[in-house]
Amino acid sequence: MSSHISNERPQPDQVLADIADYVLNYEIKSELALKTAYYCLLDTLGCGFEALTYPACTKLLGPIVPGTIVPNGAKVPGTNYQLDPVKAAFDIGAIIRWLDFNDTWLAAEWGHPSDNLGGILATADWLSRTNIAEGKEPLTMLQVLHAMVMAHEVQGVLALENSFNRVGLDHVILVKVASTAVVGKLLGLNRDELINAVSLAFVDGQSLRTYRHAPNTGSRKSWAAGDATSRAVRLALIAKTGEMGYPSVLTAKTWGFYDVSFKGNPFTFQREYGTYVMEHILFKISFPAEFHSQTAVEAAMTLHGQLNALRKTSADIKRIIIRTHEAAIRIIDKKGPLNNPADRDHCIQYMVAVPLIFGQLTAADYEDVVAADERIDALRDKIFCVQDTQFTLDYHDPEKRSIANALTVELNDGTVLDEVVVEYPIGHKRRREEGIPKLIEKFKINVARIFEGAQQEQIVKTGLDYDALTLMKVNEFVDMMAK
Repeated sequence: MSSHISNERPQPDQVLADIADYVLNYEIKSELALKTAYYCLLDTLGCGFEALTYPACTKLLGPIVPGTIVPNGAKVPGTNYQLDPVKAAFDIGAIIRWLDFNDTWLAAEWGHPSDNLGGILATADWLSRTNIAEGKEPLTMLQVLHAMVMAHEVQGVLALENSFNRVGLDHVILVKVASTAVVGKLLGLNRDELINAVSLAFVDGQSLRTYRHAPNTGSRKSWAAGDATSRAVRLALIAKTGEMGYPSVLTAKTWGFYDVSFKGNPFTFQREYGTYVMEHILFKISFPAEFHSQTAVEAAMTLHGQLNALRKTSADIKRIIIRTHEAAIRIIDKKGPLNNPADRDHCIQYMVAVPLIFGQLTAADYEDVVAADERIDALRDKIFCVQDTQFTLDYHDPEKRSIANALTVELNDGTVLDEVVVEYPIGHKRRREEGIPKLIEKFKINVARIFEGAQQEQIVKTGLDYDALTLMKVNEFVDMMAK
């Protein structure tokens, strides 16, 4: 005798309810989190300004239909575009992420929580301009910082124990979920509407990681997060119309996310939502390199100096051993041809070889002109990765969250240089005091790439005044950076 399928609509999955309740009700009291969000804002926008110097990025920007005018639309910093909030979110998200130089979160899943700024800033700017047109108050930049803290937290806490990459999904699913939640709050969604919106984010088919891995590594990885945060704005707007959601989107037997996309496993959680992620975020300060390689690049820079002191070059190197953690081996330990910049900035051998040869690693060093130097591939062939179990344990330890790499160089004459170990990159919380001045300098350099004269001075002056910035209206802040 067949059993009937119950059509009784369930209560929302607890994961959806917890996200909605956190975003709607949690009061951010952590000054550390807000101040870190402020530095994150400066750094993230600066990364976008540098990306605007790359035609491969700028070709994707602007209205879908050329000449489209959007009254009260959101502006894209560093450009003259004023767009609807969905496309503006894509454009801001794309420039933020293009050079792989914005903040990073490493756990069971990886990601870059500042990617959410695309949806946050576009929505806040559009709402502010619309409010002004209707005689209402615009949003403030303090509200943007609050939204950033919450987006970081949702994305980061979901990532702590749940590996989406192990089931073939890209981490930008978490950008979409987090952006949907915080953008929904900015739009004024109530609890039911917000749960509906987040459920829609999980209902979507999700991005495959294939564009991040050999043999398909390509430039989509530079705009995938822009796509995700843009999609989030669209879904939040759909939910605002009263469109229904799907309460058991995660747990529904056979058809839910867990069964379809997560091998039947439910999400697990290390901690409740608060401000932990923003307080512990990792900044990319010194090198535009996939974050698992940051300490390896720093070690390579040290070894470059040692080789110079010995009057040695890369031609004198017989072998390099990189002692590293499991995640680095899984993502960026790569042999064979490297076909484009996206391929190269996900190859630890390339990212170690370049500083050993040239004493630097910049975004330009991933381009074809530099990559054509035969010394790079010759040295790549001599670099080998081995996993260190303790490095892997420390990587996952919530009290350490290290990203350790250790390099040993053996020369052709038999000399073995002392191993150089770097456990924590300069963007780590444990090196904040050392890192923030360098982050500010990075911001100044990136502003100068796009702006000149009085406008450049105003952006830097305002950007470096935390109290003044938090009080600014969002539209005024974005206008300051419009071309």
